[in-house]
Amino acid sequence: MLSTMNHIAVNVPPRQHAFEIADQLTAAFAQTAVERDKRGGTAKIERDLLRASGLLNVTIPAELGGWGMEWPDTMKLIRVFARVDSSIAHLFGFQHLMLASVSLYGSWAQTEELFSETVRNQWFWGNALNPLDKRTSLTSKCGVGYLINGRKSFCSGAVDSDMLIVSAIRSVDEKFVVAAIPSDRPGIRILDDWDAMGQRQTDSGTVEFCDVAAGQEEFLKTPGPLGSIRASLRSCIAQLILSNIFLGIAEGALEESRNYTLAQTRPWITSTAQSATDDPYILANYGNFFVSVQGAQALTDIAGESLQRAWESGDAITENQRGKCTLDVAASKVTTSKVGLEITSRMFEVMGARAAAGPARIDRFWRNLRTHTLHDPVDYKIRELGDWALNRRLPKPSFYS
Repeated sequence: MLSTMNHIAVNVPPRQHAFEIADQLTAAFAQTAVERDKRGGTAKIERDLLRASGLLNVTIPAELGGWGMEWPDTMKLIRVFARVDSSIAHLFGFQHLMLASVSLYGSWAQTEELFSETVRNQWFWGNALNPLDKRTSLTSKCGVGYLINGRKSFCSGAVDSDMLIVSAIRSVDEKFVVAAIPSDRPGIRILDDWDAMGQRQTDSGTVEFCDVAAGQEEFLKTPGPLGSIRASLRSCIAQLILSNIFLGIAEGALEESRNYTLAQTRPWITSTAQSATDDPYILANYGNFFVSVQGAQALTDIAGESLQRAWESGDAITENQRGKCTLDVAASKVTTSKVGLEITSRMFEVMGARAAAGPARIDRFWRNLRTHTLHDPVDYKIRELGDWALNRRLPKPSFYS
């Protein structure tokens, strides 16, 4: 696999190069996806393939050694991975969310150093930010530096990571702070305790901190959704990453069911069709699936372009620009959640009873999506969209909107 990737012509445009590599990786991931879903744990081989591929650097600017890829294409890469392995898509997407966190919350000097080191060392970033889990505290260390203590849950990608984005509550003033620190720093214990019904290889378990030393220079400058309008784009990026994972799962499920129907599904005994592929009810279901996915793709691509325009505005971004981006992302999130859950559940109706057999683990598409769509309630996105549609009130920036 690695040697094959290295044989891609050097004069291929970066965008095309990235998608060619992603296609090769997904072909490899697909071969073991069923077995790894059953096993759970850390996708070490797959993570190392991502490291070697260079795709962990696609959002890093070219002048710092990265690919300089824009958000719409980065989101489509996430979608490509999610079609065959949504755990890998989750890890890949959160890599770029962590890098965006450095860019949005950190100073230029911090960003330049951390991005350059990421490229140089093939760093994989893990997440220990989780703003809802406030059990981690920050205290002064005898006037020289700080100590982090506590626990964080839902720390996606922390296992086998090289760097962590960590949040804590500063004891002296209850302020929310964020730091970028090495994952192997003394006092950090990354637990192998993730065992959900879906997203089995995202390693979204617990990280413990026991007197973990952190220097002032490791804390990012303006953390939190209210640090600035630009900093609040982090939640838009996070939500759109989830939307693209959901959409990729739906696209993968549709392709899986299509292949199964073409190869194995039989017409029902009272059907007048000679084959399942001509059964009017099966065709109607596929027609509805197709329309739903097309609509979700369109809304998600619109949101990607909206995010890119907001990102390019830099510090000049306005509240209205940010609000428009939030609404576009929310529309995508609502649609991909609903469409994905419908397809991953109803796909069995066009495949038949044999598709429910355990060894095939076709239910992984639904399990992955159902697990991930519980990240934050989609009903609150609908409420925000309704408040805009009726009252023209933009969503208030938070870590989830």
